[in-house]
Amino acid sequence: MDLQHTDKDNEKKPHPSNKNMSEPDTLVETLESLQEQGYTYDFNLTAHSLEFHKEDGVKLALSPEDFDIVQVFRFEGMTNPSDMSILYAIESKDGLKGTLVSSYGVYADAMSAEMIKKLDTRSSLIVHPTDDENA
Repeated sequence: MDLQHTDKDNEKKPHPSNKNMSEPDTLVETLESLQEQGYTYDFNLTAHSLEFHKEDGVKLALSPEDFDIVQVFRFEGMTNPSDMSILYAIESKDGLKGTLVSSYGVYADAMSAEMIKKLDTRSSLIVHPTDDENA
């Protein structure tokens, strides 16, 4: 199973092809950029849902049918192949926006078939932060 496969013609790019030095390249920079765009909740992956805490401390869970993945960013460690993660920009059906950081490969999180299908990374939403440099 090739999780790296993407449809290059439909792949969404986070940045224009003329790369600006202030554009995010790292996981932390991309998280900060998404937070500035309103993705303020920090989702945690469980086997069957995404969990998060609202401002009032209430813990909520979103089932796969309760949210959409807006964009996906893949990060691969340059010095350590096991340092691989995916950042999901997520919006719930009722408008709550947040992010989920998950490992892939050897350290991938255990999850239900429904969550695997929902978080399938072989879609046109994947963005490789260094793609624009190679264009």
